[in-house]
Amino acid sequence: MSEPSAVADGVEEVVPGVVRWHVADERIGGFESDAHAVRGLEGYVLIDPLPLDELAFLALGKMGAICLTAACHQRAAWRYRRMRGLEVWAPEGSRSMDEGPDQRYGDGDRLPAGLRAIRTPGPEEAHYCFLLERDPGVLFCSDLLMHLPDGLAFVPAEHHEDPGATRASVERLLDLDFSVICFDHGPPIRDDPKGALRDLLARTAA
Repeated sequence: MSEPSAVADGVEEVVPGVVRWHVADERIGGFESDAHAVRGLEGYVLIDPLPLDELAFLALGKMGAICLTAACHQRAAWRYRRMRGLEVWAPEGSRSMDEGPDQRYGDGDRLPAGLRAIRTPGPEEAHYCFLLERDPGVLFCSDLLMHLPDGLAFVPAEHHEDPGATRASVERLLDLDFSVICFDHGPPIRDDPKGALRDLLARTAA
């Protein structure tokens, strides 16, 4: 099953127009998994959605679409598609998923809510981060990194198809314009996220 059994009881604001919810994910030993939603003209766009309490989910109001960063983060996407009739966007060239997406995207494509798809191979060949370019710039970083209580870290290499490509993808993130970084595993960094990336790269240099 791609969807965890744990259910988040509510959402919290990251920045205006961006919310986050998270669960202790039994599929990965109880570590934190996070999901996000971005408000757009057509309503909220769900990014790698996790199960959310029904009342909290309905309280988000109008919804526009679901965007998946990779096949490994299908999570609750298909159930929410059935519930709300939302289109699911997924990377072109991704491995087989539980159900077929409605739309495919590639590197640099514009997605609902003004998100831009940034290809970041390493965890999988068809793996992406999303960049919200309106102020403040927000980067949604999928399975490259995790933000643990003791700091930023790479997702363990054994979970990646190509750990070397993962590192190169993180290095390229520094070229993007953002001031907040959100993770699929761990809380966001609002204070100097690029500095945190540089520190991680320096700490883990060969």
